[in-house]
Amino acid sequence: MKRCPECRRDYYDDTLLYCLDDGNALLEGPARASSGDEPATAILTGVEAPTRAQIHTTDQTAILRTGAEAEPRKSLDGLPEKRSFSANRAAKPLAALVVAVVLLVGGFFAYRYFSLAKQINSIAVMPFENKNSDADTDYLSDGLAESLIFRLTQIPDLRVSPTSSVMRYKGKETDVAKIANELGVDAVMTGRLTKRGDNLNITVELVDARTNKSLWGEQYERKLSELLTTQREIVAEIVGKLQLKLSGESEQKLTKKYTDNNEAYQLYLKGRFHFAKRNKADVVRSIEYFKQAIALDPNFALAYARLADSYNGMTAYPYMAPKEAIPLAKAAAYRALEIDPSLAEAHTALANSLACFDWNWREAEREFKRALEINPNDAGTHWRYGMFYLMPLGRHEEAIVEGKRSLELEPLDLNHGANLSGLYFYAGRYDEALDQARQVHSLDANFIVGRWALSQAYIQKGMYAEAIELNERALQTDSTNPVFLRFAGIAYAKAGRRQQAEKIVERFRDIAKTEYVMSYHIAMIYSALGEKDKALAELETSVNERDYLLPRIKVEPFLAPLHDDPRYKDLLKRMGLPE
Repeated sequence: MKRCPECRRDYYDDTLLYCLDDGNALLEGPARASSGDEPATAILTGVEAPTRAQIHTTDQTAILRTGAEAEPRKSLDGLPEKRSFSANRAAKPLAALVVAVVLLVGGFFAYRYFSLAKQINSIAVMPFENKNSDADTDYLSDGLAESLIFRLTQIPDLRVSPTSSVMRYKGKETDVAKIANELGVDAVMTGRLTKRGDNLNITVELVDARTNKSLWGEQYERKLSELLTTQREIVAEIVGKLQLKLSGESEQKLTKKYTDNNEAYQLYLKGRFHFAKRNKADVVRSIEYFKQAIALDPNFALAYARLADSYNGMTAYPYMAPKEAIPLAKAAAYRALEIDPSLAEAHTALANSLACFDWNWREAEREFKRALEINPNDAGTHWRYGMFYLMPLGRHEEAIVEGKRSLELEPLDLNHGANLSGLYFYAGRYDEALDQARQVHSLDANFIVGRWALSQAYIQKGMYAEAIELNERALQTDSTNPVFLRFAGIAYAKAGRRQQAEKIVERFRDIAKTEYVMSYHIAMIYSALGEKDKALAELETSVNERDYLLPRIKVEPFLAPLHDDPRYKDLLKRMGLPE
């Protein structure tokens, strides 16, 4: 049932959008709203359909104000002109014509509305606004948005902006049109969350960014223990409002229950929240939260897959020796697949370990391809497939295709932009590597992976002074970062500043007394210094330790002076890499 806010006429035809008497936009469900079962969602104070920019919310009610109320239009004599369809009705001789026009216009807009709704095939779910304004509930607001994104990505015909792209808008004013333009999506969902004790108030709104019209809004009053079911309700509403047609397989994925234990689910959200920060303390905390979630629900396959991600990540920075971390990562990934063989995240995590640690190239490729078969729109799997499998084997053009695909799927993700620069770099396309790295650096000069990409491109282009300045500045605030130390050492060596390069090696030795250090870093500095024997000795240690970066040994430009040495070729053979 719908009602006109002007004349209060009720309509039982849900396909109508505008009042047949006066042309006002109809409100849905007045009977339900007045019964108290659901909160009123809109008060219309004018005749035009509201735009997103005119929506102002309170804790209880969303009041949609028209442009006429916000800024009265001036008549010729300078007085505010008040629009009123009742005045039009007073002109009785024109009544028939007005009704005909209203019917015609209403039918046109109804057709336009529904045809547009059917064409929505991309959406961005914004980070939920945390109305509590405290870090203790950030995991809920961030986690709810991430969970909705994860669910919606199971729909093959719907492109969903990933968490990494939307998180850059967290804490900023929501400009739907701007966000939609930057992310290249048709619709944007925003939300806010308030927690009071065990009670949650969740408000969501879905906006068609092309017309700037609200498609749907709802307010949920729930217990914290109902978070799982509420998340599923929201996804179902989005699918319904976007009129998405689901195959049987897609519907199964969408309604899939990864856990029924709400407490385990909250621990999982905390794990994801801390892993996203990537520093050592938070990655360690993520591992603990995932373990706690698994203890409560031993069949929580997704928690096992994310645990594998955390252990893989510990070797990349590196916070933990691969020989300690990777067996734990593989065990978690295998357990996830035992529970749920169709979990793409587990296949990707396992492929990561198989390529970077086991050098089991055949099985790694099989797992990467299986993950992409299950979820072809996962940008993280695309770039890992390119960087961890295709690039180490020298299949550069295929690797670049995967890197570009990841950036298409996540155009605002700086990490993917920096990784594409890396793929150009290892393919020997140094001009493109430099251009891509500069683009990333211009977007965020403090983004650490972007600075790494720019550093290696500078060095390979012979821009040693620029590389030295960039890394010296970085080391002033991050004095033990192994990658900044590595690039500083290589740049010093290439620039003929041997003493400074050797000092960098000594700093690595000092750090190694208390922390795990990749010998691969030191090998590259020795290679740049022309110390082949020392470089190969470090690589031998790197092989024994199974360093995370070692698989790129075949295509590493900074190891080029070693390529003709039989000992180097033997290393490639032992790793299963072609010469």
